[in-house]
This record gives sequence, C-alpha cells and structure tokens, in this order.
Amino acid sequence: MSVPSTRRQVLHTAVAAPLLGLLGIGGCASTRAAPTEGGVRRRLSKPGPMVPPVPAVLLTVKGAPGDPDEISVVWTFVVNGDPPQIGVSIAAEHVARDLVSRHREFVINVPSVAMVTGFDVVDMNSSKVGDKYALAGLTRGRALEVDAPTIQEAPIQVECRVFLEVDVPPLRRVAFAEVVATTVLEGVCDADGRLDVKAADFFGMTAGSGEFYTMGRSVGHIGQSVGRTDIKY
Repeated sequence: MSVPSTRRQVLHTAVAAPLLGLLGIGGCASTRAAPTEGGVRRRLSKPGPMVPPVPAVLLTVKGAPGDPDEISVVWTFVVNGDPPQIGVSIAAEHVARDLVSRHREFVINVPSVAMVTGFDVVDMNSSKVGDKYALAGLTRGRALEVDAPTIQEAPIQVECRVFLEVDVPPLRRVAFAEVVATTVLEGVCDADGRLDVKAADFFGMTAGSGEFYTMGRSVGHIGQSVGRTDIKY
C-alpha cells in the first residue's frame, strides 16, 4: 500500500545531492559570511521579539453601529496551510480587538510598497481621529464571503472567520481564524494559484529595527533539500 505524500518525510539517500547543495558542499549556496561569524555574542539590555521579517498587513473589520469601518496594523502568523488557518494578535488599545470579537469576521489585506505611507498613517492614527480610509487615502471594498470591508489597493485579501480567541496577558488577544476566501489582483498568482512574489512589490516589517523592507532576492524554497517544488504553505 502506498504512503500518501506528506510535507516532511524521512530523508533517503536519493536526496543526498540536493541536501549537500543546500549545505554549501558542492552546491551553489551563498558564500556570504554571517555578520557575527567568528565574533562574540552579546546579550541585549532589554529582551524583545526580534524575529525579522514579520508580515506587514492591514486588518479590516466592520465597525460598530454608527461608527466607520476599522483598519488596524496587527501582528499576524500562519497557523495552518491545510486547512487554511491564520492568527492575529491585537492589542487592547486597538478598536479592532473588540470589533473582531463582536463580528468574528475580518479581512487581512497584504499591501504593496505603493501603500507604505498609507500603512504607516493607519498604524499611527486612531479611528477616533477620523475615518482611516480617508486619512490613509485607501479605497474601501467589500469582502466576498464575510461581512467585512477590504482595501481595494491591496494585492492580496484574505477573508477570515474566527473560531477561537485567547486573551494573552497583559494586553493582547489572539484570534485564530479559518480562511474562507482568498482573492488577488490579476497577475499576482499563476493559473494554479501559486504566488508570484515578483508580480507585486510586497514589503515586510523588521521586528527589532522597526523598518520596512521589500522581499529582496530569492534564496531558496520549501522542500529544496528533498527535491520538491509543490509546497506553497
């Protein structure tokens, strides 16, 4: 009986060559030395979640009755590829936190470099100041499967429905959500739904320096050590 293919399997001798290549033995791995190679490691005076890069995303959620729809910059992470699940961490001061709990639906909008100023405007302003769509010069759209707004300029929109919330002391709430629809601007994905990173100028945040950086050059892919090219998540 054949064994179904899984993401990770025991290594066999057949993958020795690509594995050696990945390690830089007889392959084409980068020869650039790590910045601290041969140096002394030092402990920072203040610990921090220095894990660059992290996704730069704009969460959109329906407003409370009589209030404008909300846009927030939040921390986000992939929970699962199949089934598709995503997580967001929202601080207590964000209006979006109670709105996500109230509606249990939201959209993750992945921005491009053209939106970086608007992204920062959203991050630095409260919706109590005004409608963030107007403040940031962004265009309001509507999701397909959830009752939530979107940002039309975003190359990728990930529509989510919450299935679990966890309060994390002292000030955060993490919402775990099922991805019920994903839409992209024409050209961002190929016919098979595989992301073409070069098609849109994405950027991420560097936790530890507070800067925005584009994706840069490709240095490999998931599964390269076992000769696989089919893994997307």
